[in-house]
Amino acid sequence: MKFGCYARKDKSAKTCNTVQKSQTITGNDMDQIQAMKIFIRIAELESFSRAAEDLNLPRATVSTTLKRLEQRLGVRLFLRTTRQVKITDEGKIYYQRCLQLLSALEEADSLFAHHKNQPAGTVRIDMPHSLARVMVIPALQAFYQRYPQVTLIVSANDNAINLLDQGVDCVLRAWPSEDENLQSRHLADMKQITCASPEYLAKFGTPETPANLIHHQTVGYFFAHQRADSHLEFVADGRIEKIPLTSTLTVSGADAYLAAAKAGFGLIQASELAMAQELAQGELVEVLHQHLPPPMPLYIMYPPGRFLAPRVRVLLDWLIELFSTPETFATGGQVQGKIVY
Repeated sequence: MKFGCYARKDKSAKTCNTVQKSQTITGNDMDQIQAMKIFIRIAELESFSRAAEDLNLPRATVSTTLKRLEQRLGVRLFLRTTRQVKITDEGKIYYQRCLQLLSALEEADSLFAHHKNQPAGTVRIDMPHSLARVMVIPALQAFYQRYPQVTLIVSANDNAINLLDQGVDCVLRAWPSEDENLQSRHLADMKQITCASPEYLAKFGTPETPANLIHHQTVGYFFAHQRADSHLEFVADGRIEKIPLTSTLTVSGADAYLAAAKAGFGLIQASELAMAQELAQGELVEVLHQHLPPPMPLYIMYPPGRFLAPRVRVLLDWLIELFSTPETFATGGQVQGKIVY
């Protein structure tokens, strides 16, 4: 679902008396805030029942709230059929405005949580398995010491996801976003290497150059809804050279990719940090030291907007700081990975 980023003019400011009356927060004001939250989840999930389940509310409450909201605004926010819920143009405008208002409200509420740098609340972040396992989670104690009132929900996933549909605040990925509704920030370029198990190298030999790979095989990899990839990449004379190889096993997911390599199914290429433990324990061996793959770019993505909730902002800032100091990535005190700048 794509939403337009528009500003909605405030038509409520009519007289000084109207302004004075609006200064008192009433139960109706609180109901309006709840109605905005319900509307946002319906828009994001494109379903009344899923929004009700996500918010832990009766479906009748969600339907009634939306109906009253539309009556108060005097516009239809959704086109509803028995099978589909589609947001209207007016709904798209109202959606963007609601996001801004609720973010601003959250920002105001967090100003006095001990002090300005101590926001509170829950942040949901999604990232690849390898990043969660060897980079981010081992460093999270430092984040909690700095921001003890923030709670994190970390999901590990190697495929692209819809932030709005999943209710995620931000994601880490090894590719820039093609979604015009997301902002991307480049965090780092992570060094990649080529590896295989000792058993595989004993059987197929240790290649010295990419030209020696003709009789080798690789572990294939695929993302959801994409064709399998069974080639290796190397940087040669400033350009990327792709070498196709045969593959007897194709997997999805970083853990399966590493497991297949350790089981002797072929050569793999991944970040040095992700394979640090396997390299230290001798389960994988680096080859082609003088012929490196291109670095893996790392991006953080989040919904755009003037107002970014403080709980989300501090996590983004912490991740930027974390990835700017690669020496913090000690993996079990044994092997240091590298980030290339």
